[in-house]
Parts: sequence; C-alpha cells; structure tokens
Amino acid sequence: MIVRIEIDSPPGGLFDYRVTDEGETLYADAELPSLADALVAAVEGLAPEVVGAEVWFRGVVSGTYPLHVIAVNHAQIATHAANTTAAIFEGLAGPG
Repeated sequence: MIVRIEIDSPPGGLFDYRVTDEGETLYADAELPSLADALVAAVEGLAPEVVGAEVWFRGVVSGTYPLHVIAVNHAQIATHAANTTAAIFEGLAGPG
C-alpha cells in the first residue's frame, strides 16, 4: 500500500500532518516544530503493509518515496517538499 502524507503549516509556524489512504484519514497530528519532524512522525505510525508514501506540502505533491528512503533521508525530503511548494506558489503568482 502507498499512503499520502499531507503536511500543512497553518499560521503560527508549526506543522500539522495527516496520513490518508484513498482519501480516508488513518491518523493525524498537529503543532510539530518542523516539516522534517512532521514527516518523521507521519512515517513512524505507518502499518507494516505500507511500502511507500506520497509526500504533499501545503497542497503540492513533491514526490512518492519508498518508506526506507524517507526514513534515511527525511531532512532532504522535507527540504525538497518546501522548495517544490515554494517554486509552485511562485509560478502561480506570476511575474512580479
């Protein structure tokens, strides 16, 4: 099974996450101190049959990764998610 990890950053500088499978929320948590912390917490609760996860940040998918890759590279994946989302939002804003 491949799940979706949706991470958001509501006002206040903290991070929330939700893990879903086919649109159904499996579990969630809020007010984590960083994007990387939210990603680690999301992966820690996954069932053994989960082999991978789509990582989304603020509504933008940054990639689909095997769980062992997320476990070893969570900081890099968090940075990639933040950079991808920033680039998409910048593109949506158009030339300034």
